[in-house]
Amino acid sequence: MSRNEPRWTQTWLGGMRSAGVDLGYPGQRLGLPQEGSGSIAGWGRRIAALVIDWMICTWAITQLLLGTNPAESPWIPVLVFAVQYLVLVAVMGQTFGHRLAGIRVAAMDGGDPRWVPVLVRTVLLALAIPALIFDRDHRGLHDRTSNTMVVRM
Repeated sequence: MSRNEPRWTQTWLGGMRSAGVDLGYPGQRLGLPQEGSGSIAGWGRRIAALVIDWMICTWAITQLLLGTNPAESPWIPVLVFAVQYLVLVAVMGQTFGHRLAGIRVAAMDGGDPRWVPVLVRTVLLALAIPALIFDRDHRGLHDRTSNTMVVRM
């Protein structure tokens, strides 16, 4: 092994970046720009959109319109979230939270996602765990399974 090559432990202990491997920016492998419209949405925007949507579902719809307490019926907000997410993303490509955060869900060809992929994405997102497992392009299992991505507007 030469002096310039990383040790084998550097590739799995510190990750590939610490071994000197350039992974590029999120979305580069997909042919997306690094910044601006059409680039992969960052975690801050995604989390903001999720918090906004969750607040709408748990507080506004579940408590005010349906009159139920989320503490007593914890699955009702999840169902409300899934229904609003499915309808809004399938019809408009984004939820209210996405709109306020300046992001949208796009198919891999850049267009709007179709109903079946949005249904699959919604079910996996409601389970939460698939969204927590993601790749270097910030695409969770729910995105990879439904062949979608979240991009900036």
